Amino acid sequence: MKSATATPAIPIASDLALYEAKEADAAAIYNLINSSRLYLREWLPFIDYSYSVADTEMFLRSVTAPGNMQDKVYTIRYQDQVAGIIGFKTIDRINSKLEIGYWQGEAYQGKGIMIRSCEALLTYAFEHMHMNRIQIKVGIGNAKSSAIPKKLGFSLEGIERDGEWIRDKFIDLEVYSLLKREWEKQKA
Repeated sequence: MKSATATPAIPIASDLALYEAKEADAAAIYNLINSSRLYLREWLPFIDYSYSVADTEMFLRSVTAPGNMQDKVYTIRYQDQVAGIIGFKTIDRINSKLEIGYWQGEAYQGKGIMIRSCEALLTYAFEHMHMNRIQIKVGIGNAKSSAIPKKLGFSLEGIERDGEWIRDKFIDLEVYSLLKREWEKQKA
């Protein structure tokens, strides 16, 4: 899963950085999906539609297309390996809000990679994009994923009923949010 790396878009630590996703990352991302397919499938609806590198290329083309102002996707590189994906979804510049979405391969769990990646994106969104509100949605029961917004000081706002279609059924989503003033207070 090694991939030629350029300068990180968002450096985090000597062994961890976020790089803007590009079509050339498709094989590494697909291989990571494929190696963690059963693990990822429990909570990610797109896994059942990712059958080839071409499927991943199509996704990357859509999120990196010129004029796409609603999504910004990064590969998470840990020790120069693609460990997962993180990014901004539904960027709303008028209302200064966005959603963060993320996933990582099973082999990379338990290393603090995702919490550090989320912290880096929060800083970037609040300081450089001048966002006011960031939300994270998590499937009810996905304890590993819901631990992240909780540790980062997000507030549970409520439940989005039937918010996602996974494996032939709808599941409810916990909706967490963090406001810029809350984040600034945490940093003080």
